[in-house]
Amino acid sequence: MSVQIEKNKSLKAFNTFGIEATAPYFCEVTSVADLQEVLQQERFHNMPLLILGGGSNLLFTRDPQGLVLLNRIRGIEVVKEDEESVWLRVGAGENWHDFVLYTIAQGLAGLENLSLIPGTVGAAPMQNIGAYGVEIKDTFRQLEAVDCSTGQLRIFEGQECEFGYRSSIFKTWAKDRYIIASVTFSLHKKPNFNTSYGDIQKTLAELGIQELSLKAVSDAVIRIRQSKLPDPRQIGNAGSFFKNPVISQQQFEELHQHYPAMPHYPQEGGQVKVPAGWLIEQCGWKGHRRGAVGVHDRQALVLVNHGGAGGSEIRQLSEDIQASVAEKFGIALETEVNFV
Repeated sequence: MSVQIEKNKSLKAFNTFGIEATAPYFCEVTSVADLQEVLQQERFHNMPLLILGGGSNLLFTRDPQGLVLLNRIRGIEVVKEDEESVWLRVGAGENWHDFVLYTIAQGLAGLENLSLIPGTVGAAPMQNIGAYGVEIKDTFRQLEAVDCSTGQLRIFEGQECEFGYRSSIFKTWAKDRYIIASVTFSLHKKPNFNTSYGDIQKTLAELGIQELSLKAVSDAVIRIRQSKLPDPRQIGNAGSFFKNPVISQQQFEELHQHYPAMPHYPQEGGQVKVPAGWLIEQCGWKGHRRGAVGVHDRQALVLVNHGGAGGSEIRQLSEDIQASVAEKFGIALETEVNFV
């Protein structure tokens, strides 16, 4: 067997919270063939399976059971090109931000607003990652995934993935059934800049940008994210811990009477998105510290490990935050981070 299986492997280096956890069995795969070889082994057939990418969207509250598989399938190739667009097939194990920078260097537009989002390419469609008015589904064409039960490779087109707000079938009914091997994007040769969200225009002005470019938009997004979000290499975190809740127009209007400064963003179907960070901050959590865990002092959406925290401590803090937001605003916060 070409794939090396390790026993009792520390996972501290493989999650951005820096939580200590131990995998009973651990392996790293760099190809679909590796993946299929591991899945064919009888000893793993009845074991739980955990797939790791960048480790930036999970919280270990205990040691995982069974096999932990690190997806390191790499590679970027052009699979189709016409006058307006280029289709790129990208290995699921590629670093997301490095891939975005690659597309910018190639003069291909569509992902620049998604700069500096942590994680791997394979995790992007699972979450339907998004920022500053752009989501993965806007440029997604298809993905290849290995069926965990059969080892067969299957192609999923856009509609089959059922993309929603930070969601897809790979977080709902198909969770843990497939391992994403590659993702294909259709990127534009002529940019259609999207700078109307957040502080992008203000930041472009601060950077002294006279003429828009893919790199300029990316640089602005990077500066904004770095000003708000801590570097996991310096302090353990998983970025935004909670989703921004979407509530009914009626509920928003009732809350707005009591909280006229509440930020809000109208959505399709008459619903309203409210920033979770604002709700958490209004409940007094911003900068809060409880032993080794806390809420970041610049962005209340981010929970942090100051060093040596256990995952259960972070989970308890998140549940306390959810309870206080529910009590004050009647809004149920959902976690963006997955618990193990």
